[in-house]
Amino acid sequence: MDFFELINKRYSVRSYLPDEIESEKLQKILEAARLAPTACNLQAFRVVIAKTEGRREQLNRVYPRNWFSEAPYIIAVCAEKGKGWVRSDQKSFADVDAAIVMDHIILAATALGLGTCWIGAFDPKAAAEVLELDKDLEPIVLTPLGYPKGEQPPKRRKAVEDLVIYK
Repeated sequence: MDFFELINKRYSVRSYLPDEIESEKLQKILEAARLAPTACNLQAFRVVIAKTEGRREQLNRVYPRNWFSEAPYIIAVCAEKGKGWVRSDQKSFADVDAAIVMDHIILAATALGLGTCWIGAFDPKAAAEVLELDKDLEPIVLTPLGYPKGEQPPKRRKAVEDLVIYK
């Protein structure tokens, strides 16, 4: 599958099969995360993988949707506080780096036939507690990871003309 087919195939999966994910696929996804570009190549992030089995009630504290914990795994990409590159206006790029890493994870998962759903509207305090994160890790974005149940719905996107400004 070429890149443009891949980005068209990716969608926010909200229903998962309970099927286990092959370790080879998980390793490929993690390699994609490792290869993601980060500001000054500092790689100020950590990827946390949590099995959902036996933890659904806990995970629902993080994001209270039943489908969130249907997949066999939840992945959290966390920024390492104080370790990312900082721009001259003091903007830390650790959260930007974490977003890029998650995008690599999501696209790699799609290429391998797996489903994901970018989750930003979670409870960060509950995520830190449930995932037992070190205090220097800030959860930036989460996704379930599993095989999709059902078909891809049609995509709704704005027209390019509504999104791009030419100067």
